[in-house]
Amino acid sequence: MNLLGQEDFITLNNCRFRYRIAGEDNSETIFLLHGGRGIGDHIGEFTAYQALSDQYRVIAYDQRGCGRSDIAYPLTFSQYADDLDAFRRHFCGDDDKIILQGGSFGGMIALTYAVSYQQHLSHLILRGTAPSHHHEAEAIKIFKDQIAKVPSASPAMIDKLFSDQIIDDTELRLIWLALQPLYFENFDPDAALERTRTMHLHAETHNALFKIKEHDLRDDLPNITVPTLAFCGANDWICPPSQTDLIADLCPNAESWHVPDANHSCHQEKNALVVEHIRNFLKRGAPC
Repeated sequence: MNLLGQEDFITLNNCRFRYRIAGEDNSETIFLLHGGRGIGDHIGEFTAYQALSDQYRVIAYDQRGCGRSDIAYPLTFSQYADDLDAFRRHFCGDDDKIILQGGSFGGMIALTYAVSYQQHLSHLILRGTAPSHHHEAEAIKIFKDQIAKVPSASPAMIDKLFSDQIIDDTELRLIWLALQPLYFENFDPDAALERTRTMHLHAETHNALFKIKEHDLRDDLPNITVPTLAFCGANDWICPPSQTDLIADLCPNAESWHVPDANHSCHQEKNALVVEHIRNFLKRGAPC
């Protein structure tokens, strides 16, 4: 499917962002937050959910320090949440509510946003994410249990992935490629090579965001009362299903869903199923 909407740039909060919009004539707006701390851009998230533009205005952007947006300091979770609210105000006005979807690191920012700006949300959708940096210990254990799947990776590489010690963009790109078999249930090495060859990677952003282990919203989640869908691949290795279930347990109006036969990239592996589930959630509202 071809991308809908035109790529453009905008300066907000002293940072120049690349963004894309589809379904501009629709009244309700969904913002999409991509994953990867300095790894990747908005295109994957936008492509996965662009089908929703038949009913909603869909907006996605490269978060600061990612993709083709500026590497502009500060690079902190709170700044990323403030960036999203600047986007909301610019495109939706001061008072309109938005639907917010975040995947992986984008889900962490979505939760951070919900803690501070819940009054501006109508629905919250979280894919393969975690409420605390403590998920890293579980991910490392899963990596070690599944190390046979990644013969080109090592425990030292996974330790670097969760640290601020990446040497440069080339090292980050090589580690990312070595770990790719973990992200998909049906791994395509040629597709992984092309994806990794062409994707945007910024070790500077990655290191800045892993320098301080500050992401821990577990005590704040009971205050998030907006209808929330937390889902992940049933075999997600990096943000395991236990983290999705924890979010659903702690947020009063949240529900959990494990996408069958899928991994961290469940929104791509089971795209039609995921999009349909989201449509039903948005129609249904808060869980019973």
